[in-house]
Amino acid sequence: MRVFVTKQFNRFARSERVSDEKLCEAIERAQDGLIDADLGGGLIKQRVARPGQGRSGGFRTVIAYRRLGRAVFLYGFAKNERDNIDADDLARLKKLAAIYLGAAMTELETWCEEGELKEVACDGEEVSKPDR
Repeated sequence: MRVFVTKQFNRFARSERVSDEKLCEAIERAQDGLIDADLGGGLIKQRVARPGQGRSGGFRTVIAYRRLGRAVFLYGFAKNERDNIDADDLARLKKLAAIYLGAAMTELETWCEEGELKEVACDGEEVSKPDR
């Protein structure tokens, strides 16, 4: 399973101090069938804990997800700042999910090289950094 974050999501995760480990835990739960919400169109919503706290009061993440294939974190928000995403946001995120889930792995790797995506190392695996 390969896990990625978009440039925008990476900014959110850094500013909120969400670790790669917490992102990997969210994907592990999804792999085990524990999905917080299936939004359709290849999108799922998973809760991620705030540093030093639990998941229930933490962050909500929207992920383009293909079981046993890939996951791309697209959007994150704090539960106390926003109840949910609206229909326009959902439509936009479904379009992004279709792009990321339909792309060949070589395209994802190119987007990583260009800085549009970042791969997250899960399961103790190291992410190979492309030569620049």
